[in-house]
Amino acid sequence: MNYITSNQNVSIPCMLYGTAWKKERTADLVALALEKGFRGIDTACQPKHYEEALVGEGLKHFYQTGGKREALFIQTKFTPLSGQDPQRLPYDTNATLEEQIMTSCNVSKQNLHTEYLDSLLLHSPLFPYAHLINAWRTLESLYESGDTRQIGISNCYDLSLLQQLYKDARIKPSIVQNRFYADSHYDTSLRAWAKEQGIIYQSFWTLSANPHILHSPTIQTIANDYGKSAEQIFYRYMIHKGIIPLNGTTSAQHMKEDLSIGEFTLSPEEIVRIDVLLV
Repeated sequence: MNYITSNQNVSIPCMLYGTAWKKERTADLVALALEKGFRGIDTACQPKHYEEALVGEGLKHFYQTGGKREALFIQTKFTPLSGQDPQRLPYDTNATLEEQIMTSCNVSKQNLHTEYLDSLLLHSPLFPYAHLINAWRTLESLYESGDTRQIGISNCYDLSLLQQLYKDARIKPSIVQNRFYADSHYDTSLRAWAKEQGIIYQSFWTLSANPHILHSPTIQTIANDYGKSAEQIFYRYMIHKGIIPLNGTTSAQHMKEDLSIGEFTLSPEEIVRIDVLLV
């Protein structure tokens, strides 16, 4: 597994295992992903879409079989009320935003059997902007207290908003994690700016939002040339571009195949041919 080093000197695997929507299978799938070689896990303190406590059970299995906490990159998120299931809230609706974030962080650490997080993200921007910057100040305090080694934001598609947050932040964002799809023009401008600032871009829905790319003659031809799947070629391309994709496969075979993409490299010409598809 290759790694990228963040602006906070945190080593991040070039591919993370995504745990959304795994429901009752979460613990077994996390344990399987770690067994197959994943060393980065992405989750959220959002019972609506994630079973974070079951992610922790999968991690516990890893530790019980000889794995070490320091070998892992564990990332979770604070999800604002607007993204939560009112029947399954991880914090008090009447608490202040700061208290909600602090509680969410503590619940995540308990769920994940860890004394610290490698990365804590805001699951989405908050509005008005004053709420977003207040939330960011709380993340900064969690960074400074050692509860998390870096902080970032997810589902932020407005470049001007990200730039304003970066300007106002004392602790700069290390991560922006977005859906990778045509509707946002693949965040081309946002990714370019983030790269200039040393912010790492993580992608989700990398495969599921892009069947037209996977089935394109360009990807199919390159896949045939390398004797690889279209999915492997696209993941390899993403890593060449400095993007860390989330991988949510439930297949042991696909886990093995996808983690093997470090065994080959695409040529500059092949990368340019794929670039053309993302316009």
